Amino acid sequence: MVGAAFVFAVQDGISRHLAGEYNTIMIVMIRYWFFAAFVMTIAARTAGGIRAVAATTQPVLQIGRGLLLATEICVMVTAFTILGLVESLSIFMVYPLLVAALSGPILGEAVGWRRWAAIAVGFIGILIILQPGYAVFAPAAVIPLCSAFMFALYGLLTRYAARRDSTATSFFWTGVAGSVAMTAVGVWFWEPMIRRDWLWMGTLCMTGAFGHWLLIKCYEMAEASSVQPFAYLQLVFGAMIGVGVFSEVITWNIAVGAAIVVAAGLFTLWRARIAQA
Repeated sequence: MVGAAFVFAVQDGISRHLAGEYNTIMIVMIRYWFFAAFVMTIAARTAGGIRAVAATTQPVLQIGRGLLLATEICVMVTAFTILGLVESLSIFMVYPLLVAALSGPILGEAVGWRRWAAIAVGFIGILIILQPGYAVFAPAAVIPLCSAFMFALYGLLTRYAARRDSTATSFFWTGVAGSVAMTAVGVWFWEPMIRRDWLWMGTLCMTGAFGHWLLIKCYEMAEASSVQPFAYLQLVFGAMIGVGVFSEVITWNIAVGAAIVVAAGLFTLWRARIAQA
């Protein structure tokens, strides 16, 4: 999980660079081409092949998940180009709290008062980052918050789909549905890319596949709840890349707000694990 968090942070940094030079939709489209090829390769190597992995009784849900994730990635990459890695990831890390808040109405799971309190504290951290009403408040800071909401909804729909479909099936539909949708839209935004940036694009595609492979191996060996706290290291690695490569600045409100969000998220994960015990 630590390795996956690092790889995804590198992926975020490359996405910020490329989206700063080219159209975001085109960048995400090319990324999805490689992602689709990756999931189809994985599916072809499983028992029964692609036909067996693709079989589902809930195609609308699976396609909807894929479209939602593709849209979320476009929104988040846009946030990177406008706000930078540090602020965008600090706000995005509220998504576990959103998962906890929405798990009741969507999945029918019970959320105790302690977790509701942690959710409230986490949103106080987001308010500290956003500084509403303050002179330096940027309305664009809402963009990564929208991305976090979409990613939380995607996670909940994935858990809902898992009641009837395997992980391999959901993974397959995520890549294929997203790739088809991004191609239908992205071909209209094609721009010529210089050779150096094609190398960066290839690296972006490779890191995406490698990061997902690490996650798959991680979840094969450990429960998701036990390793999920380490996913917050993506914020640490992303901040290091933002400061070291893009000369971003970690202001006091981002540091304090992010610390509160992460602490609230870790508490929520801990309470969820106790509830499952």
